[in-house]
Amino acid sequence: MSITTKRGDTGTTDLLYGKRVPKTHPRMEALGAVDELTSALGLARLQAHEAITLSILPRVQRELIAVMGLVAVSAEDYARYLKDGFANLGESQLEQLTNEAADLEQSLPPLTDWVLPGSNGSPAGAHLEMARAICRRSERAVLSLGDACPNPILPAYLNRLSDLLWLLARKEEMI
Repeated sequence: MSITTKRGDTGTTDLLYGKRVPKTHPRMEALGAVDELTSALGLARLQAHEAITLSILPRVQRELIAVMGLVAVSAEDYARYLKDGFANLGESQLEQLTNEAADLEQSLPPLTDWVLPGSNGSPAGAHLEMARAICRRSERAVLSLGDACPNPILPAYLNRLSDLLWLLARKEEMI
């Protein structure tokens, strides 16, 4: 099947399982924000020097693909989504982000002032700060779905991820 179907030329697009929505639908805004976040993390990976950043970001990008799948499925199709074996997120992924952030925070010196993105010349740090801001927008977009979002962990996951990205940026800026 070609990527060019022309089905979206009229301003609508498919969700999983064939439901169509306008491209301006809040679900599509959330999908776009998470997609942008995944790409921003790719840029950060290309610039990163710290082992912890290089170990966390690929996993997070894969988890964000799961987030996109969960956002692209309607609540009434969620059981089918799970039955079909698509990726889901749960407490274990949330706990992993929480623990990584706590460990990283303990390894960093205390803050004495506001952090200015890119102030220490680290491209990775600046990219991570941009990704953090996109992550916050993704969180707001997912929250706007309310009960239409089938997995209630997604807002908390994105909230924790933005914290972790801020800490990773601080770590990269220490080079």
